[in-house]
Amino acid sequence: MTSVHSIKCMSLAAAIFSTPANAVPQIAVLGFELNDITSLPNTPEEITRTSSMAPLLMEALSRSGNYQIRVVDADSQKVANASFGYLFRFHDLAADLGRRQGADWVLVSQHSKPSFLFSYLWVYLVDVKQRAAVARYDIELKGNHQKVTQHGIDTLAGKIRATLAAYSVK
Repeated sequence: MTSVHSIKCMSLAAAIFSTPANAVPQIAVLGFELNDITSLPNTPEEITRTSSMAPLLMEALSRSGNYQIRVVDADSQKVANASFGYLFRFHDLAADLGRRQGADWVLVSQHSKPSFLFSYLWVYLVDVKQRAAVARYDIELKGNHQKVTQHGIDTLAGKIRATLAAYSVK
């Protein structure tokens, strides 16, 4: 009877502590920070454009149906981000924020604008368990209209999907 009891306990523990092989990765997408270093920085248009990027990325990642997106509200992100770029530089703290949101992965992003002609999406993919960045993506945007922004976000989402696919094989 003890061996049956032991087997039941081990089975229960395995069920509790294991993750199903087909579990959908949980991704927390933080709002993009605008790093506008042009001669006329932080215009209302650029702030609006940058604010649209996280929702566009969430939608692009959701289209594949392979991920569950964890929305991090602006207040939670602001509290965790001690100053501009803090979560972008300190991946362990970004991972802690992601863990509180129930995420496996966190995307921490900046929209860097050194010129009126082009800008960059700089994004880290942070593994919550490792509390470290496992990938960095740099996407150049030539222009500032919606079509350019959407194309850049779609390119970024494709690169993120490829990285996550490689991790799911391991």
